[in-house]
Amino acid sequence: MVRSKVTIIISLLIFGVCMSLFFPFPNNEIMDARTIFMSFPIRNYNGYIIWGIIGSFLFLVAMILLVIGLNKYRLRAVFIMVIVYSLLPTFLTTMYQETLASGVKAISYDGNGNCTFQEINDNKINGECNLVLYNRSNEAVTFELEFLDSYYWGDEARTESIMNLAGPYRISIEANQKKSINLKELLDLSDVSNHIISGTSNNIHLKLRDEEIERKL
Repeated sequence: MVRSKVTIIISLLIFGVCMSLFFPFPNNEIMDARTIFMSFPIRNYNGYIIWGIIGSFLFLVAMILLVIGLNKYRLRAVFIMVIVYSLLPTFLTTMYQETLASGVKAISYDGNGNCTFQEINDNKINGECNLVLYNRSNEAVTFELEFLDSYYWGDEARTESIMNLAGPYRISIEANQKKSINLKELLDLSDVSNHIISGTSNNIHLKLRDEEIERKL
């Protein structure tokens, strides 16, 4: 089954390097990416990302070396490696958060939050955001929450971040608890020159901050 142990070991080492390049903790390294290959951001609103391209190339090299190092079960090995590579960062992050993490490092977010905006007049908008956060530690956690804009090609208008006009939002979550957060605000945008008028944003991005650390999710 194994043709070359050395080749397989080199392949696994390269996989480890690839995973470390854009490991999704403590920050979401690919949240602004417009083009993604596996866990590598290839392009964002500023252009191409060199380390994402290098990581993609190394990932393909690791796959080729894995195939070369085996006599049979090659397709099966490639499939298993893709699954492991996709799931292992989440598993390692969850394990760390449930054992060693404290404060805002123990907070996880599934990325499925959304915000809805409805214009009232030229200067005022109703904003409502819904999201779910999970405190995986054995201690209660209190932190400040801010909203980050989602960027689109050719559109630099402020979107979710206008909710910060009514913030910062101070959130507390009990130990090992999941909390649904609903924020409704009447926003005065008279001093904001370029902003969303109405619409819905999905998969919103967040900034969480406590006394020791800041995270982008």
